Amino acid sequence: MADIKVPEMGESIAEGTVAQWMVKEGDTVRQGDLLLELETDKVNLQVNATEAGVIGAIAKREGDIVRAGDTLGTIRSGSAGASAETERQREAASPAREQPQASGSAATSAGAAAEAERQREALAATPSARKLARERGVDWQRVTPSDPGGRITRDDVANAAEQAPAAPAPAQPAPAPTDSSTAAGVAAAAPAAPAGDAGKPVETVRMSRRRQTIASRLVEAQRTAAMLTTFNEVDMTNIMELRKRRKQSFQEKHEVGLGFMSFFTKAVVGALKAFPLLNAEIEGDSIHIKKFYDIGIAVAAKEGLVVPVVRDADRLSFAEIEKRIADLANRARSNTLQLTDLQGGTFSITNGGVFGSLLSTPILNTPQVGILGMHKIQWRPIALDEERMANRPMMYVALSYDHRIVDGAEAVRFLVTLKEMLEDPETLLLEG
Repeated sequence: MADIKVPEMGESIAEGTVAQWMVKEGDTVRQGDLLLELETDKVNLQVNATEAGVIGAIAKREGDIVRAGDTLGTIRSGSAGASAETERQREAASPAREQPQASGSAATSAGAAAEAERQREALAATPSARKLARERGVDWQRVTPSDPGGRITRDDVANAAEQAPAAPAPAQPAPAPTDSSTAAGVAAAAPAAPAGDAGKPVETVRMSRRRQTIASRLVEAQRTAAMLTTFNEVDMTNIMELRKRRKQSFQEKHEVGLGFMSFFTKAVVGALKAFPLLNAEIEGDSIHIKKFYDIGIAVAAKEGLVVPVVRDADRLSFAEIEKRIADLANRARSNTLQLTDLQGGTFSITNGGVFGSLLSTPILNTPQVGILGMHKIQWRPIALDEERMANRPMMYVALSYDHRIVDGAEAVRFLVTLKEMLEDPETLLLEG
């Protein structure tokens, strides 16, 4: 028998929460199967089976707080399970004894059949696929597997659930009559509705660990930093024309799309080189000015915003930046980021424009002292000179900064420098 242990979660992570078990007690698993997910302040960790066998007692349930080394449950060895199965089959195949023992023999046969069914299910579908099938009301035996070996995966079930028509909600039976003591117990167990909302529907959900961390860090940033925001606007005409000319050849050559983020990352690096205090960090009475450029790119994941870091962005080409951002974004949305992907960072970029935001004031990602906010590209009439007007694709940009070490004039000049580079993209090539 093997214990299912909480793995090491990283130096800066002391504890986690059991987010979701993919298996239940009695399920048969193979070595490497996903057993459960742990939710930490920064990333979700997957716990896999270290050996094949049958899931024994589960010690930590969903929502429980755990630390590295805690026992989550056990896996009974496959050989022990096989021996028990052999014994059940032997008893089931033996001649019938006296009548009083017939019911016991039938129970043993039923148990053997149930165990055989669990073994068959384990070979046909992964534990996480069976769990998702139960949650979505999908008959996994009717799902077409994508795995060459014929085993149904979680993605197969999810795809089947999306294609299936929604089932009507079952009618709720009327509550059974209760005595006064039972009614009082139910009332005590139910969460109290907010004042003034009596009789109105309210859904109460637990705040995820990541959401709690995001909340506390945002409040801390506003409490500890003298945060101000300055704005400007960028004429995106030249970048859009350049992308239109080069997009196809760029895709064919580098196997990645030419987006806007590589232009903005390059422009940020150039502006940081000109105004290094925005690439710094405050520690006590000291200022640490970073001579490297690790740019955090905010990604909206299901569990909340995360800011994975593009390392040494000043040394990367446009294609390398695009590839790294795409990889980090995909892993953020699939909860497969590593702690090292989120650590560090000297400056951050957040793009609310992908959701339609026209203007916003981004909050600092402490201990960084600067963050750039990108917004929606919108066509607007712009005065080219005293006599001419033209419709141009314009984007508002916002720079939030820590006024403790960055003066307003420096922040404004940083943003003007960024604007000039973006409106003349050829200058970005000079940045490497």
